[in-house]
Amino acid sequence: MGGEMLPPDEAGPDDVVLAWQGADVVAVRLPQLADSLDHILAAMERKRGKPLADLDRKAKQEVVRILEARGAFSVRHGVETVASALGVSRFTVYNYLNRDKA
Repeated sequence: MGGEMLPPDEAGPDDVVLAWQGADVVAVRLPQLADSLDHILAAMERKRGKPLADLDRKAKQEVVRILEARGAFSVRHGVETVASALGVSRFTVYNYLNRDKA
């Protein structure tokens, strides 16, 4: 997901501080959701062994289903980011999303 561990005393207001037996031991700084989407897309490319844009239509539809389940489209510009990674238009991504709901 791209989180970063840091000493608890360096934690900011948005960081998550983890404690063990009552003592703060580590803080975790989570990336912004948009950064997480980039990490997810990169992981999907690594798993498939090629750029997402090189996948066939059925595989791209599967990618969109997985990303929707992970909340990728609740991120600002999520559809645009995914469309760019898949090498398709925003309209095509919306079609893939709507196809699953029909």
